[in-house]
Amino acid sequence: MVNFNNTEIAFKQKSNADLNNSYWLFKIIGWNWLINIGPVLLDVFLPLWFPIPIIKATIFKQFCGGESIEDCDKTITSLGAQNVKTILDYSVEGKEDEPVFDANVEEALKALQVAKSNQLIPFSVFKVTGFGRFALLEKINAKKELSAIEKEEFDRVKNRTHKICETAFTFQVPIFIDAEETWIQDVVDNLALEMMRKFNKEKAIIYNTAQMYRWDRLSYLKELKSIADEEDFFIGMKLVRGAYIEKERDRAEKMGYKDPMQKDKKSTDTDFNLALKFAIENITKIAICCGSHNEESSTYLTELMNQNNISANDERIYFAQLLGMSDHISMNLSSANFNVAKYVPYGPVKDVTPYLIRRAQENTSVAGQTSRELSLILKEKARRKG
Repeated sequence: MVNFNNTEIAFKQKSNADLNNSYWLFKIIGWNWLINIGPVLLDVFLPLWFPIPIIKATIFKQFCGGESIEDCDKTITSLGAQNVKTILDYSVEGKEDEPVFDANVEEALKALQVAKSNQLIPFSVFKVTGFGRFALLEKINAKKELSAIEKEEFDRVKNRTHKICETAFTFQVPIFIDAEETWIQDVVDNLALEMMRKFNKEKAIIYNTAQMYRWDRLSYLKELKSIADEEDFFIGMKLVRGAYIEKERDRAEKMGYKDPMQKDKKSTDTDFNLALKFAIENITKIAICCGSHNEESSTYLTELMNQNNISANDERIYFAQLLGMSDHISMNLSSANFNVAKYVPYGPVKDVTPYLIRRAQENTSVAGQTSRELSLILKEKARRKG
């Protein structure tokens, strides 16, 4: 069994100064009131003054690889030295116009080109909302009639998605399609299915993402398996717990439809582990990435692999965590020779900051997440003092 309490391995690459910086950063993230007013502060101060040096030296340094792919080289190399791979994640959010969508495609193509030539980058990733307007996807998801102009617009979204997936197939670089809010996820699922049908004939290249805090995702995975069996293609699936729970519940309550979220965390944990079990039992057809910061689920997957005589470094199974978080999981798994990758966000500081604040808010909403990071850092500091 992997020992996630080994802080010596977890923080091997961190200097004492790095540990101190991380400690104070997680302390601040623990101040929920400050994190929650972050977006308001951005709206107020962004037009007047933006503290790029402060953000770059703190939250950006902890959770991002750099402002460009080239800037991420040091992080990629450092992680690689610990047997941890990198997933480059262009994390610019909130900009919606055609030139930006086209620029996002070019950035995604660039990331694929880099991954093709670097064994330390096993996957690429994109969000469909990086290629098309949220409101357009929402309208399609609601099955509303599109105008002729909107149909042309959605054709461009599909063409951008196809171009990226086709390039991933040509380069043989597996690519994740990130999950989105439930009220646009059906559109994302349908695009992912179309791409799997086309490019997953020999192995999993296209991966969709299932947020297991939704009560319908386990059945979705099983239905997808039936389709794959019938049509003879492979499934790629990244399993995560989820990122939009408060937003989802609020919207369901305001609009009067059934809450798409699980009734409690225990139900989410149960379905997450059942999905892991289902994938391992069908490993000849399903390749998975366990995108989890949860020790229990990570341990459970290692046990499933052992029970089914699957080697730790089987390329069909990956563990993934975010850069700057849960190093005790990532580094101890990689030390035991399991396939591990870190999501490494990058992009201009100003443009990535909304993503970073959203991540910080998610971090505070997960019970015990921040206190766990703090306790591990304190444990390692005490160990080093002897």
